[in-house]
Amino acid sequence: MPTISRLSAATLDSLPSKVHVPEYDRSTVTPGIAHIGVGNFHRAHQALVVDRLLNAGEARDWGILGIALLPGDERLARAMQAQDGLYALVEKSSDGTWDYRVIGSILGVLFAPDGVDAVIEALADPRIRIVSLTITEGGYNFDRLTGEFMVDTPVVAAELVPGAAPASVFGIICAALDRRRSRGIEPFTIMSCDNIQHNGDVARRMFLAFAERSNTDLATWMASSVAFPNSMVDRITPMTTPEDVEAVSAELGVRDECPVVCEPFFQWVLEEHFPLGRPPVEQAGVQVTDDVSPYEKMKLRLLNGSHQGLCYFGHLAGYGLVHDATQDPAIATFLRRYMDEEATPTLDPVAGVDLEAYKAELIARFSNPEVRDTVPRLCAESSDRIPKWLIPVVRDRLGQGGAVPMSAAIVASWARYAEAVDENGEPIAIVDPLKDELVPIAQRQAEEPLAFLENRTLFGDLVDDPRFTEPYLEVLQRLHTDGSKATVAWLASGD
Repeated sequence: MPTISRLSAATLDSLPSKVHVPEYDRSTVTPGIAHIGVGNFHRAHQALVVDRLLNAGEARDWGILGIALLPGDERLARAMQAQDGLYALVEKSSDGTWDYRVIGSILGVLFAPDGVDAVIEALADPRIRIVSLTITEGGYNFDRLTGEFMVDTPVVAAELVPGAAPASVFGIICAALDRRRSRGIEPFTIMSCDNIQHNGDVARRMFLAFAERSNTDLATWMASSVAFPNSMVDRITPMTTPEDVEAVSAELGVRDECPVVCEPFFQWVLEEHFPLGRPPVEQAGVQVTDDVSPYEKMKLRLLNGSHQGLCYFGHLAGYGLVHDATQDPAIATFLRRYMDEEATPTLDPVAGVDLEAYKAELIARFSNPEVRDTVPRLCAESSDRIPKWLIPVVRDRLGQGGAVPMSAAIVASWARYAEAVDENGEPIAIVDPLKDELVPIAQRQAEEPLAFLENRTLFGDLVDDPRFTEPYLEVLQRLHTDGSKATVAWLASGD
């Protein structure tokens, strides 16, 4: 069997004409952004924006240096290194059309376990003016109930020992900022791109909390000098499967070990707060505004909240793919009831957005059969997601004097899913940082129906409010007696 060449700078010219390739000389691009967490979402989103600008002859000093921090990131980091930072981005439309584009904006990738000091030195380079983050919701290390930085997590506690080497995102970024401070270099802007409401404000609190415990002089300087803009980002980007790798490589005619597949929809709303400048992202489809809050609330409560409404019921009903679950009329109707009756009344006015059209588009996006997003992906990390995306809807709606039967049903579906056994008696592989704590609690709820809800770290005082517990208990009972499909059909009917 002939050896297939690898996607790289040397093989770009051999790609089929239907594949869009960088139209700029990458050797003339210099790094201005360092991005921590070069996973699929960043590569379908921010890296695409910079690539668009470079193709338009802009942003030549805003190339991206990727940084992979965690040992689990090694496979992707090595693949990106072997491919000169190149990868294929494939936009999959619901009509079956696939659009192929090779992204060239990531100039290189550092793997922190190879040498943390090299990463810190790269961040201290005065050319780096933005450090952006996609480190997941859990990466910000704050307590779900209090919102406070958790100093006792193992990696953070180890870093706070005098003389310890930096290892976490907090330790490494603070070390780089301290190095810049000592050299008289202005601090870079820290730009969160994670799905957290007020993500820049959250990042600011967490990084300052770490610095206050490790270097008070640095913390004072950071508080007065480092910018943390808020942003809202939206693009469904599922995990890359082995089948994706094979299909994309076959189309390219060269081997791509780290392609990214995504939906055509793209949205990025960014707060204007960049003391050292930024690339002209508004020329590449980004909305720059003074206030991101209405947009991020809309996205987190409608899209992300609906994902949670879909995934547990869908998994229990036997659906493995998001589009199959959404094409179930009862699930689609249930999601619209959640969006219309509970989430939408808690939103602020969103300039330039037709909410009815936006919600209809969400159902269409979830139904896209080409993306093949998986239900288990949406079920993962629930203890980080539900408190940030759904519980705020519950609290605001109850504060308005409204009812929350759909939101209570979503929490009940998570509680049933967390029993780790499906309706056929087969095990469910729970992926959650609190799995060892939550699964035993969920498995007691046949005898203690409120056991799961009594976790006040996750749910606060909701267990004491009958406006929430009554619909919660009814749905949990129906899930045990009637199953997911019948329960969703009952919820959709409004009976």
